[in-house]
Amino acid sequence: MSKTQLKPIIIVIAIGATLGGLILTWNKNNSTTIVDAPVENTTKAATTKSVSGGKEDKTQSEPSKGARGGKLFTTNGFSVEVTIYEEGIPPQFRLYLYENGRPLPPTEAKVSITLTRLGAPAQLFRFTPERNYLIGDQVVEEPHSFEMVITAERNGKTIYWNYDQIEGRVAMSDATLKNNGIKIITASPATIKPTLTMPGEIIFNHHTMVQVVPRMPGMVTSVNRHVGQQVKKGEVLAVIESLMLAELRSQYLIAQKRLTLARTTFEREKQLWKERITAKQDYLAAEEMWGEAETTLNLALVKLRSLGAQPEASHSGQNLARFEILAPISGLIISKSTVLGETLKEDKKIFTIADVSSVWTEIVAYPKDLSVIKVGQNAVVKAISFNVAGKGKITYISTLIGKQTRTATVRVELDNKDNRWRPGMFISVELVIDEIQVPVAITMDAIQTIRGRSVVFGRYGEYFEIRPLKLGRSDGRMVEVLKGLSAGEQYATGNSFAIKAELGKDSATHDH
Repeated sequence: MSKTQLKPIIIVIAIGATLGGLILTWNKNNSTTIVDAPVENTTKAATTKSVSGGKEDKTQSEPSKGARGGKLFTTNGFSVEVTIYEEGIPPQFRLYLYENGRPLPPTEAKVSITLTRLGAPAQLFRFTPERNYLIGDQVVEEPHSFEMVITAERNGKTIYWNYDQIEGRVAMSDATLKNNGIKIITASPATIKPTLTMPGEIIFNHHTMVQVVPRMPGMVTSVNRHVGQQVKKGEVLAVIESLMLAELRSQYLIAQKRLTLARTTFEREKQLWKERITAKQDYLAAEEMWGEAETTLNLALVKLRSLGAQPEASHSGQNLARFEILAPISGLIISKSTVLGETLKEDKKIFTIADVSSVWTEIVAYPKDLSVIKVGQNAVVKAISFNVAGKGKITYISTLIGKQTRTATVRVELDNKDNRWRPGMFISVELVIDEIQVPVAITMDAIQTIRGRSVVFGRYGEYFEIRPLKLGRSDGRMVEVLKGLSAGEQYATGNSFAIKAELGKDSATHDH
C-alpha cells in the first residue's frame, strides 16, 4: 500500500481515538454518584422527561427551591413545587403549581408521586385539590429517604421528574461492623414477659427461729456461746445451777431407791406366799407398794425430762443442781441476753437461734400492684450491693395495708444452704406478671434516640437506615414493635451507637 493510500486511514483512526476519549471523559463527569456517607438530606439531580405526540423530551437538572421552601421541578415553563407539611399534623405532601413563575389553580394539572424506599414496596400517592394546593392521600412516613417519581399530566402532555432524597442512611462493610461490635438480628415474633420490680430486704425465716429459755430458775455459772456464732443442735450454750433441779433429781433418786426396795419386798412376799408361809394379803400389799413406787419414779423422770434435764448430772461429783442449756436446733445465734453470775427466771429469753438454711424477703408492694401478685408466683431476687441472685416463690401476701406506709408486705422464701443471703441485705424482686405473644419484637439495646424519637437502624444490603418506631410492651430485654419495622427485616444491635455516631458526623438539617 502506498503512502498516499495510508494517509486517509491514519487520519480516520486518529479522529476516532480522539472522539472516544471525549465520550469517556463526558460520561465520567456526568455519572450518578452513589451516596455511601451518613447524611441527613442529600439529593441527586432530577431527571425530567416530557411526552407529547409520541415524542420524549428528556433533560437533567438540579431542582431549585420554590417560593414555599419546597423542591421546584420545571419543564417548558410549567412547574410543580413539592413540599412536605408536618406542622402539628402527620407529614403530608402538598404540591403547588406554577406557569412561568405565576401560581396556577390546583385543578390545572393531575399529579401523582411514587416513592420507593429501602426494604419496602413502592408507594403511590394520589392528589386532590384543596385551597391553593394539591394534597396527598397518605402520610409521608419517616424517614424521608426515598426515590421519588413525579408524574404530571397537563394539556395533553405527561411530564416525569425523578428525584432521590437520602436521609439517615449510612453504608458500612461487614469488616467495619465486626470492628465496631455491631451485630445483625432479624426482627421476629417473640414472647414478651412484662415484669414488676419491687424493693425489699432479706430477713430471717420466722418459722425457723427458736427462743431459748432455761425453763427453771437458777444462777448462770458459764456462758459458752455468743451472738454471731454458728451452733449445732445439742451444743451447750450456757450452764446454770438450779435448786429446783437439785430437788427434782433428789426426788428421782429417792423414788429409784424406793422402787428397788419395793421390788425386793414384792419378790420375797411372792416366794413366801407360794411356800404358804405368809398370807396372800401380804403378797398383794407388797405388789401394790411396788406399783406405787414405780409410778412415783416415772413421775419424777417425766418432770426432769419436761425441763430438758437428765435424771443425773452430766459430770462426776453428782452436782445435782448443774443444768446445761443446750441448743435446740442448728443455726446462728442472733441474740444473747445473759451474763455470768446472773440469776435467771425460768421464762427469761436468754438466746435466740435462727436456722438460716432458708430466709425470707420482706417486699414492699403498693396497692395498685396487688392485683397482679399471687401466692405461688415465681420471683427473681437480686441483691442491690452484691452479685447475688436467686429464685423463689411468693409464700405470703398481707391482707392489710399499713396505716403509715400505705403498702402491703409480700414474702418470698429463698433457699440459703450456701449462705449467700444475709439478713439485712437490700434486694429487688422481679415478678413475671404476664406472657404475651407479639408479632414483632426487637432487643432493647438496639434502640437509639434521634431527634427525640426512638429509632432502630434497619439493614438493607450495604446500607443502614433509621426506622422510627412506635413501641409497645416490654420486659426489659425485648420490646414490642407496633409500627416502623416488620417481621423479617434485619436491624443492628450490640454497639449500634457507632452507627448513630457515624450519622452525627454530617451537619445537614432535617429539611423538606
